[in-house]
Amino acid sequence: MGLAREGFADQDTTMNTKSDINRIGIVGAGAWGTALAVATQSAGRDVVLWARESAVVSAINEQHRNTMFLPDAELDPSIKATSDYADIAACDAVLLVAPAQFLRPICTDLSPLWRQGIPAVVCAKGIEQGTGALMTSVVQEALPQAPLAVLSGPTFADEVARGLPTAITLACENPDLGQALIKAIGTKTFRPYLANDLVGAEVGGAVKNVLAIACGIVTGRKLGSNARAALINRGLAEMMRLGRALGGKPETMMGLSGMGDLVLTCSSEQSRNMSLGAALGRGERLADILNERNSVAEGVASASAVTELAAKLGVDMPICAAVNAILHHESDVGDIISGLMARPFRSEVL
Repeated sequence: MGLAREGFADQDTTMNTKSDINRIGIVGAGAWGTALAVATQSAGRDVVLWARESAVVSAINEQHRNTMFLPDAELDPSIKATSDYADIAACDAVLLVAPAQFLRPICTDLSPLWRQGIPAVVCAKGIEQGTGALMTSVVQEALPQAPLAVLSGPTFADEVARGLPTAITLACENPDLGQALIKAIGTKTFRPYLANDLVGAEVGGAVKNVLAIACGIVTGRKLGSNARAALINRGLAEMMRLGRALGGKPETMMGLSGMGDLVLTCSSEQSRNMSLGAALGRGERLADILNERNSVAEGVASASAVTELAAKLGVDMPICAAVNAILHHESDVGDIISGLMARPFRSEVL
């Protein structure tokens, strides 16, 4: 039996105030989804966390820990886990935290249960392989009845779960809905800042994962802090070029969901993408690195999607293309680095 409340489908779905958003569903019980459950529960919301793995559901409900993905975080007993989509469909708002390449089938499965007007907050960071679609486009196609928002920014799941200070972008075209979501999930230590540029917020979150792999390679090859700083800056230029081509605003990509997320993810091997890149830089094989992990490094899939989308739009993104060549075309790391360093000198532009 699910956790859904009886008669919930008859309730008004217009969301304008904090009291309207009391029950929040989170789809995806990885480290980030679990951390968001902790933060949202701390904001006073009822939280339902959906997981595909039955072992994760059992551990959360019985041990009050996500022993598979975020084992050090103690969860409030009020946080309930489920594998029943009906429990998610009974919520006032839903955070979509599943890996980017799985988001379309999950939303397609949810669609028959999703009530008109219930907002979907995209928390997945990536670009869909094959289609080159941003996650909001994926969700809009699968859940046309859902108003959209994007939650993205510089966040390590462990720090959010521990209640350490965090600032993040909440992008939403409807300012009333955006404010209602912020009031529902914001706390003194988890601070969403409102924006209206969904495209810019999404591009920042997707591209920074690819660039973090590149920074990891620089670290693994011991190329120095100068090289890492240069890569972050020139990577930001690539991010902004792609964002502008898709209609995003430069100021969004200079904010928390762009530059902020890029700096964090490229500065610590606590980042799954940077640590993967560091292992590649040390000479480890991609297949071996992935086999040792139970979490998803979104930059691996996004590298090919970003590169294909950039080529389609005529956007120059040499760093992302280099990462894609290493990950998916078995190019030699040393040769790729030499090729980047041999590019012609040019003017510094973002």
